[in-house]
Amino acid sequence: RFIAKPCAINLGIQDSGPHRAQPNAILEKVFTSITKSPDGKRLEGLSKQLDWDVRKIQRWFRHRRNQDKPTTLTKFCESMWRFTFYLSIFFYGIRFLWTAPWFWDTRQCWYNYPFQPLTSRLYYYYILELAFYWSLMFSQFTDIKRKDFLIMFVHHLATIGLITFSYMNNMVRVGTLVLCLHDASDFLLEAAKLANYAKYQRLCDAFFMLFGVVFIVTRLGIYPFWILNTTLFESWELIGPYPSWWLFNGLLVTLQILHIIWSYLIIRTAYKALVRGKV
Repeated sequence: RFIAKPCAINLGIQDSGPHRAQPNAILEKVFTSITKSPDGKRLEGLSKQLDWDVRKIQRWFRHRRNQDKPTTLTKFCESMWRFTFYLSIFFYGIRFLWTAPWFWDTRQCWYNYPFQPLTSRLYYYYILELAFYWSLMFSQFTDIKRKDFLIMFVHHLATIGLITFSYMNNMVRVGTLVLCLHDASDFLLEAAKLANYAKYQRLCDAFFMLFGVVFIVTRLGIYPFWILNTTLFESWELIGPYPSWWLFNGLLVTLQILHIIWSYLIIRTAYKALVRGKV
């Protein structure tokens, strides 16, 4: 409200929504109670009832559907908030982990487990991440509705489950590696969205391509060969299997499945962008 909105206005993003449909009680009742996209038979019936042309009724429904869509300004403000958080928490995580021994040697995650000290910096890093993902979980129902609502809901559940479960079992060392790895690409996607809303097409394309590369390298490369390697094999070797080992790794593998689905979507989008000349 006080930072993102003025930035958007300075970039020329207007606080104006789409063209509003003219008030009509009959069409509004059909729109809210029956269908938002009436078929030919229903359109003909409404045309006779209202003495309107079919094309005029189709135009009314199109305007009414667009009326519920959020404005570009609203989407810009939401993305700017997420960009600010992802960028800040990523650099906080890198600065914290740079001096952590398990960042350079993942076997350190399991030495003397579970009797590992929980430092204040590690604690705040964990609590900040958990609070943010809980906020995403709740705000998903009030924020802008997107096509990946269900898959994001599964992602938030898996993430909150992993953060909470690893904290309760003192697996926070490997947990910080997972968190930092996931934050590495998220702020680039939000930067691409900001550039898109501000109509800086070349900047948007550059950020999206950079996001795609970082996402695929971290989620399909580093994550399975660095994170899953230590949770599946090094932990088994150093401390052996334990009851929670199966659940913990099950959640981590669920994340990897989501990574594969998203990577496919990113590659498909990048391919279309190269063919058409823009994202």
